[in-house]
Amino acid sequence: MVNGAFARAFKAEVQPVEIASALQRELDDRAAIIDRERTIVPNIFHIELSPHDYTRLAVFRDALQGELTNLVKGYATEQRYTLLGTVQIVISQDDELDTGIFRVRSEARAEVAAKGTTDLDNAVGAAVIAHQPRLEIGRTAYPLVRAITRIGRGADVDIRIDDPGASRNHCEIVMGSPLIVRDLNSTNGTMVDGKRITDLALTEGTAIQIGSTTLVFRSS
Repeated sequence: MVNGAFARAFKAEVQPVEIASALQRELDDRAAIIDRERTIVPNIFHIELSPHDYTRLAVFRDALQGELTNLVKGYATEQRYTLLGTVQIVISQDDELDTGIFRVRSEARAEVAAKGTTDLDNAVGAAVIAHQPRLEIGRTAYPLVRAITRIGRGADVDIRIDDPGASRNHCEIVMGSPLIVRDLNSTNGTMVDGKRITDLALTEGTAIQIGSTTLVFRSS
């Protein structure tokens, strides 16, 4: 898929087709069988190149990332793998790598969906919820506006986490003073500071772990 136009441009060092092969190996090596219907594979990939190779490939970086993204999607479909979320490929430079050597790091990151989300990189949106209780996953905020906010993998929850470690109805946030996180007899448990909890009062910065997904509570 990537060998066409790119192969004519590069005659030595790291070749795009080598990166493509490495991504396929990464999917196979890190495939995790969850049940008879699902084999989870990574969907986030960081490709690290030497300074020389990065400089050489950077001109085509956007196009290459797009081609590699399509390759990952196609290979996952062909092998009947399950991707937890959007495929993301980031190509960057590692000053410690020698020319011709590259590294692939990957992770399976669940996709979270909810109504009324706010992008924290948007100054206006961030200012609006500055003093509103919320859960944050990365740079996305999920305002807590209901008396009870349910979290899990099911279709009827308020914040849906497509994570194999999450139960359909995993836990809930109960409004009050203080707010409470309560486990709903989930299979793998709701974790805070590495400990499984039944219910717990939330304080600023409390990190709630559901499967491989971390939700951070913010009140200001």
